[in-house]
Amino acid sequence: MDLGNRLDWGTNAMTASDFIDYYEILEISANAKSGTIERVFRYFAQLYHPDNRETGDRDRFDVVVQAHNALSDPIKRAQYDLEHRIRSNVSSRLVEEVGDSNGIGQGIDVQNKLLSLLYVRCRQNVREPGIGEIELERLSACPTEHLEFHLWYLKEKGWIRKIENGTFAITVEGVDRANSEHHRKTATTILLNDHSRDSEGSVQGRST
Repeated sequence: MDLGNRLDWGTNAMTASDFIDYYEILEISANAKSGTIERVFRYFAQLYHPDNRETGDRDRFDVVVQAHNALSDPIKRAQYDLEHRIRSNVSSRLVEEVGDSNGIGQGIDVQNKLLSLLYVRCRQNVREPGIGEIELERLSACPTEHLEFHLWYLKEKGWIRKIENGTFAITVEGVDRANSEHHRKTATTILLNDHSRDSEGSVQGRST
């Protein structure tokens, strides 16, 4: 990715979250020394200076200046580095979760478990079908930061709703979904058992 694309990304990032990766803008390491920062800044400042008729670019020049101002001052850099490390850790966790092939499957299991909990609660007492968020967290063993996503998903699908007392309850569509999932699992179990018996019979037939 060239600097132009990086600067475009940086401008968009600033609009979204007021944070720009200045190390990426200057194409240097987060461990770069002050001398390296000054040398690289001078190069890009000359390249994108508005007076440069061939490669001048005001927007890119301004972002390069911002990067230099933040990284050349020791106090400002220390403050920036703290935020940069936090952002980097968040990005690393995101990449780790994306690379975890079990992550999505586990999420589906949690969603089905939440739906089952609300299904049973409603069946037990249709007049008071709700379960609070803290209780759902305890019963599902799902961390708070993940539970919020799963409840949002189930609500957007129309399978659960928030009732007047602030708790969550299953909807008619949610009951249909829970029944459908139960039938699917039952059918899968029957097929697996049939396949297992057929395999055992085949092995016994060859051995006799």
